[in-house]
Amino acid sequence: MKKLLIIPAVLVFGLISCHSGTGNETTTSADSTAMPDTSHSAMNMNAVEALPAIPAGAKVFFENLKDGQTVSSPVKVKMGASGISIDSAGAIKSNSGHFHILIDAEDSTASGVVVPKDSTHLHFGNAQKEATLTLTPGKHKLVLQFADGIHRSYGSKLAATVTVVVKK
Repeated sequence: MKKLLIIPAVLVFGLISCHSGTGNETTTSADSTAMPDTSHSAMNMNAVEALPAIPAGAKVFFENLKDGQTVSSPVKVKMGASGISIDSAGAIKSNSGHFHILIDAEDSTASGVVVPKDSTHLHFGNAQKEATLTLTPGKHKLVLQFADGIHRSYGSKLAATVTVVVKK
């Protein structure tokens, strides 16, 4: 009878000791626009590839907006790139990335820094080339920022800025 009691106890102890997690694990869906996990445990466990090189001659631009242009809200924005592919967020791929629009924020996000995700830093991680922005009347600075598959900015080399005036 004692042998029968020992076997379940050993199995339970073995299962507990084999679990090497921290208890902080989470499961995420396959959201291609999700921000990378930058927690301390993820930083120690995952080696992140270097920021891909920017192809010679690559640039990003607003296709339909000119600096100083007067527009009505909502503003339709067409985003363009040449010399580099527009791809969904997720995987890090050479010669590709996706768009972000910074509204009344910094001139560009520093190279290699993850673009924040908030009301002034919009992410287009599904390879979108168009967006509709609702802007208040007045002057607004829009920065088109290109980033790699995990939202790391390519810096000012792949950024374009326009100032628009929204009519009342």
